[in-house]
Amino acid sequence: MHFVARLSWLTMRRLVALVSTVIFVDVMLFTALTPLVPRYVDDFDLSKTGAGVLVGAFGAGAIVGGVVGGIATAKLGPKRAVVTGLLLLGLASFAFAAAETAEALVAARLLQGMSSTITWAGALTWLTVRAPADRRGELIGIAFGAAVFGAVLGPLFGGIAGLVGVRLSFGVVAFVAFACAAVAMLARSTPGQPLSTAGLSRALRDRRFLGGLWLNALPAFLFGAIVVLGPLALDSGGWSTLEIAFVFLAAGLLEAGLGPLVGRASDRRGRLLPIRIALVASIGAAIGLAAATAPLSVALLVVFGFLAFGSMYTPGMSLTSHRADAAGLAQGLAFGIMNSSWAVGELTGPTISGALADAYGDAAPYLVGAALCASTLLAAQHVTAGRASPREA
Repeated sequence: MHFVARLSWLTMRRLVALVSTVIFVDVMLFTALTPLVPRYVDDFDLSKTGAGVLVGAFGAGAIVGGVVGGIATAKLGPKRAVVTGLLLLGLASFAFAAAETAEALVAARLLQGMSSTITWAGALTWLTVRAPADRRGELIGIAFGAAVFGAVLGPLFGGIAGLVGVRLSFGVVAFVAFACAAVAMLARSTPGQPLSTAGLSRALRDRRFLGGLWLNALPAFLFGAIVVLGPLALDSGGWSTLEIAFVFLAAGLLEAGLGPLVGRASDRRGRLLPIRIALVASIGAAIGLAAATAPLSVALLVVFGFLAFGSMYTPGMSLTSHRADAAGLAQGLAFGIMNSSWAVGELTGPTISGALADAYGDAAPYLVGAALCASTLLAAQHVTAGRASPREA
């Protein structure tokens, strides 16, 4: 029995490593655009609204790919969904490398977003179906830590791409995505799960399941604002592309280490406590960013914002997964819906923030984000006051 348990854990560790690598590559490409935003604004004469559309195009593609990827994961199995998403990601990378107009860049970002949510639905389902229920939050936290590490290196990669050439850099990423797809094809598969309209109906009536979805949309909105306005504020303060990249590198490194800790805390203490702490910190970060004017202050608050906003993701994903089990909803479809909810935040965050900044100044979108966090905190307090135990929440 001891040998069987050890073999099972080794197999689980290999799966965690594979899922983490896949998510790492996917997110690295997503965040690589961040330090390149000022460059494309200059090259294509974009306003802040135009910059928001470019960044938010990823979210528009992810809205389409989220539910589609969830259904495909449930019907075909997570392994096939991961391979399909990675192949599309490679094609999107080639398209981004070859783009010569703003419209072509937006189209490439749309395809990136679609491929990303298909990959995530498959990868997270693959992990949670095989993971012990009492360690699900921790393992999701490890995978999310890999995602954050990809987010860390993405801006650095984008900064290097600005120096050595976008076509060469994104072409290399495309080949890496294809290589990951080849490795995923060799891994042990997990069968699909039956789709149930009754399970979907129960989940969509479950306030905690909906709360898990919101806790993926809200930080995406906040990150959308910070990714558009942060680099532009630092650029206007005289900071170079590489300096901007290193700010986001530092922010992401700290966030990457926080993910597994938040996941472990949500397994042991319940999900409400880390959610409430993250919301309070996010309110402070958003208000601070609204008031900051000096480049150094903006840089420090970007780092703090990453820690605060990112701390919502792991308990939010864990909550979505557990409530899907309770409702009888296939994990693949649950994560697909979650990806689409994240994509709504990813789409509206940069686009609305860019438009608000153009009309009312950079403080406006941050204050909107702070108000959303405050409203969510009040809702979380209401859950605490109810009869549900922290672990059930």
